[in-house]
Amino acid sequence: MNAGDRREEIVRLARTQGELSVEDLAESLGVTASTIRRDLARLTAAGDLARTYGGVIAVSAHQESPLAERSHEATEVKRAMGVWCARQVTAGSQVLLDAGTTTAQIAWALRDTSPLSVVTTGLTSLQQLAGLQGTDITLLGGQYREISQGFVGPLTEAGLERFTFDTAFLGADAVTAEHGVCEASLQQVRLKELMSRRAERVFVVAHAEKLGRHPFHAWADLGAGWTLVTDESAAHEQIAPFTDRGITVVRVDRSGQAVG
Repeated sequence: MNAGDRREEIVRLARTQGELSVEDLAESLGVTASTIRRDLARLTAAGDLARTYGGVIAVSAHQESPLAERSHEATEVKRAMGVWCARQVTAGSQVLLDAGTTTAQIAWALRDTSPLSVVTTGLTSLQQLAGLQGTDITLLGGQYREISQGFVGPLTEAGLERFTFDTAFLGADAVTAEHGVCEASLQQVRLKELMSRRAERVFVVAHAEKLGRHPFHAWADLGAGWTLVTDESAAHEQIAPFTDRGITVVRVDRSGQAVG
């Protein structure tokens, strides 16, 4: 295989398999790691690949789905996870809700918890809670992302730093034990890292299809002490990397109950 064919194969592998490491590519293609690094430098310079913490990913491998499309994905399991999350909140708490469809389900389930103070970056959560008596709502403004109907950027971060929270609920495009929360942009992961630092308890809510995936190249390292909430279809091999790192994992069934 000549250099041109080898680079085409690297791009093909990245598009079909997601994130690739230098070591894995060197082994599968039968060349040295230094050769692969030179190939990756050429491919990233050309815009075919993007660097990640663990290696590279194809730039065109995934596209962020609009919120209207995601609102119809895994609706039942998101609703169940939202019910379980809401049960972790006591009246009088200060709660932080991320933008997204899953956190909107948490907001819906929080409607019966009062009094409550909720700060959110998402219009979907605002829509669920607006007009409720006994619920104090703060929307953190900033740069509006139409695709997620949420706010990011310096103004959002500045507002966030004026608060502390009892509990924060974060969504994710994907999540891994090694890297944390995966999102489509650096602004999103920067905001999630700040959110995790402002709360006493941090829950990342992601259904099973999002576990262990690497769809984008931006990652939020949440450190230690956070809890992953997923659905009952999550397999042992998906959960084990998290529990091996000391991360608490809660699997929720369709009735909103935690299962073993």
